[in-house]
Amino acid sequence: MSKKKHFETDAIRTQSENTQFSEHSVPMYLTSGFVFDDAEEMRASFAEEKQRDLYSRYSNPNVNEFVEKVCKMEGAEDGFAFASGMAAVFSTFATLLDAGDHVVSCSSVFGATHGLFTKYFPKWNIECSYFNINEVETVEDLIQPNTKFIYAETPTNPGVDVLDMEFLSSICKKHNLLLVIDNCFATPYLQNPIKFGADLVIHSATKLMDGQGRVLGGITVGNKELIREIYLFSRLTGPSMSPFNAWVLSKSLETLAVRVEKHCENALKLAEYLESHPKVKWVKYPFLKSHPKYEVAKKQMRLGGSIVAFEVEGGIEGGRNFFDNIKMCSLSANLGDTRTIVTHPASTTHAKVEPEVKAAVGITDGTVRCSLGLEHIDDIIADIEQALDS
Repeated sequence: MSKKKHFETDAIRTQSENTQFSEHSVPMYLTSGFVFDDAEEMRASFAEEKQRDLYSRYSNPNVNEFVEKVCKMEGAEDGFAFASGMAAVFSTFATLLDAGDHVVSCSSVFGATHGLFTKYFPKWNIECSYFNINEVETVEDLIQPNTKFIYAETPTNPGVDVLDMEFLSSICKKHNLLLVIDNCFATPYLQNPIKFGADLVIHSATKLMDGQGRVLGGITVGNKELIREIYLFSRLTGPSMSPFNAWVLSKSLETLAVRVEKHCENALKLAEYLESHPKVKWVKYPFLKSHPKYEVAKKQMRLGGSIVAFEVEGGIEGGRNFFDNIKMCSLSANLGDTRTIVTHPASTTHAKVEPEVKAAVGITDGTVRCSLGLEHIDDIIADIEQALDS
């Protein structure tokens, strides 16, 4: 009787079939198209009577391998890979929504996602109602007859707030809605939203899935019928992942577990240090007991993730002084890198979000989002400490 393989084994041993060269490492299939033996095979393939790669905008061996790995990791039936995380978000939303539809979303979302909800979807008569992360009991009151799905990030960007997915799923089931979860901050290693009732799970593979700040990518996995519709939309509109990026990302997934373990270890140690620093007003990290949703995080997540959010004293000037005095850590808008990154959300990732919305989700002028890398924790803390104290 065979046992289910462990996460790390699936991540390493899920590979495309060998070619005639019997290679150990999967090659890159840098081709735009594929050839057919005859006219009948070509017809049958495009009619989907025969399953095979047709054109790299639809599928490619490297992309297929990446998708298969993430599906195994997430416990999903199927998936589709995209050129970026936002391509995954937009294509998923565009597939599910029609003119006149409505979405209920957590108010704490990535700035570009907020832009879709507030700038572009209204042009197509699609509306969004936000619920406050601290007032999830109001979610049900926001549901309308034309609501299609509930959307949430957990943990959220940038405040690392945590939402109870089982609670959201129970509301979706009651009202016959879909639940769509952005799982980017947690990765499939720390959290599997499908186990808690999600229908679709979205990732920016650019972040921890790559882990070294090299390539862009996104993926949506989940219910097979829904993924089929996303595939058809994407086949026409062309936001698919490149074979090269898929090859890089698939190789990166082989080390996801060991990398994320270290990221989380460093993040918890930094969060504990910051809690006692006199120039830090507050600290948020899911596995700190002071986190308001600590128990929910422990229920849903294996570890607390790689992101620590905190606020430095002194408002704009205090924040500017902190960032100007950072020496080792990187000032960047990315996250999930081997290198520790500090970001000022108010002026970067959420710069175009309305001031009142930023205030409502706890993004202050002094808020810092720190993505813990793989450097030695003593060196990370030393850099953060000297920047705070300078």
